[in-house]
Formats: sequence, C-alpha cells, structure tokens
Amino acid sequence: MNATAHQIGFDRFIRKEWATAALRVRAGQSSLADFMMLLDSAGLGVAAKKKTRTVLNRLWLEPRPELVEFAERGCELFRTYDEKAIPALHWGMAISSYPFFGKLAELVGRLSSLQGDCSTSEVCRRVNEIYGESEGIRRVANRVIQTQADWGVLQRIDNGKRLVKQTPTTLQNEALIVWIVEAAVRYKGDVVSLKSLPALPTLFPYQLDCPLAYVVSNSKNLELRSDGSQSEFVAIRE
Repeated sequence: MNATAHQIGFDRFIRKEWATAALRVRAGQSSLADFMMLLDSAGLGVAAKKKTRTVLNRLWLEPRPELVEFAERGCELFRTYDEKAIPALHWGMAISSYPFFGKLAELVGRLSSLQGDCSTSEVCRRVNEIYGESEGIRRVANRVIQTQADWGVLQRIDNGKRLVKQTPTTLQNEALIVWIVEAAVRYKGDVVSLKSLPALPTLFPYQLDCPLAYVVSNSKNLELRSDGSQSEFVAIRE
C-alpha cells in the first residue's frame, strides 16, 4: 500500500486558483502567508488542508530536486508570458511531478482521441488495471479528473459519467512549447518520437503550433536523436 501511495502522490482535488497561488509564491509575486490565507478560506478541514498543501508543495512550492531548475524555467515563463500560459504551466509541472496525474492525462487523451469524449468508468477501469483494483484508487482517480476539469481541459457531463475534451489551446510561444514538451519527456522517462508529439495523449489539452524539429533542435534542454532508421526522437539534453 505504501508503494502504491508513493506512486500516486496527487491524491487531492486541486483548484486552479490554488495552483496559481502556489506558482505566484514561487515566482516571487505573492507571499506564503497570502497562499495560506487562500487555503484557509477554502473551508478545508485540518487533514484535507495538510494533504492539499503537500500536493501543492511538490507541484510548485517545493519541487523534487531534479525538477527545481525546470520549475524555475516555468516561473520565468509565467513572469514574461501572459495569463493564458498558466494552465499549461500547471499541466507541465503536474505530469512531470506526478506520474499518476500524467497517467490519467494519457488515458483520457488516448480514450477520447477518436470521438472527443470517453466514459469516466473506462478511465477508472484502466487505472485499476495499472494500480490495482480498489475503491481508494478509483476515488483518487476521480479527484484528478475533477482537477483536470477545474483547470479547463475537460467537461464532465451526464452526472460526471462522461468526459468531453475542451477545444485544445493553441500554444505559439516557442519557449513554452519546448518547456511543455520537456514535461512530456520527463513524464515518460524516456525518449519521445518527434513524429508523435503533435498528437501525444499526455498533451491532449494543447496544440503545438510551431515547427517542432526546429524549436527542439535549438533548445538548450532538449535534443533530437536518431535511431538510424530516419526516425527522430526527443530526449532531455544531458
């Protein structure tokens, strides 16, 4: 059970405004006291507030050591770009920091790829196949789905039984595109096919509007690799 809990991590419903408040603290635009006041005003119980703070710590306030520099680059994008970047920044940090969140994103993206929607029960069934059959796993999966809906990338209809993808947000800022592609590579923990990037299930909320081979090849943090068969792959630059 401990191993499963460690795999999940993202086990709370996280409102976009809470994530944004944590981002503002990390970017030096707000104080931790203001952030805590926001959580206090949410009416969470003591235990729920502590668990919510734990999720937000890893998301923005205290990322894992290997993600600190990545988070700092996300903060710089937040400082220099406009408000439309905020959901994408949260998404990138979430899939990088929490494999469980990334897996839910991947499943929803894949299952809804043909018709634009899928059933919540099918998503939860696939999650149970991966993480084990339990009511606890199903409950946590629904919290992540609720979070993704609050972040504006999904609509829950039919009393939450079906999930409808919202129209993808077109990202045109090359620095933001490279950053969120890096997030997808970090989630996978391996190279990602360059050809697959435009339709990558994990990034279903976003349309990457730029010549990807060009921007990746010019990135200081990513690199293109070839397997000798004329296929190119995106990897974290070592």
